[in-house]
Amino acid sequence: MTKRDIAADAAKLRRPVAADPLGPNSEIGRKLKQYYDELVSDEVPDRFASLLAQLESAESARKKD
Repeated sequence: MTKRDIAADAAKLRRPVAADPLGPNSEIGRKLKQYYDELVSDEVPDRFASLLAQLESAESARKKD
């Protein structure tokens, strides 16, 4: 067995399993996805929506000038 064969065998062992592409980071990935999904599904607070509407109207008024 050559060094190249040993290196190739070691590379095969390090490859992640197809069912779990993140390998040891799977739990972190799952938690981040769960957090993102919760964040996206949250409703925008009324005050924030109001501020966005004010900003849009100010920008459109400025473009007209």
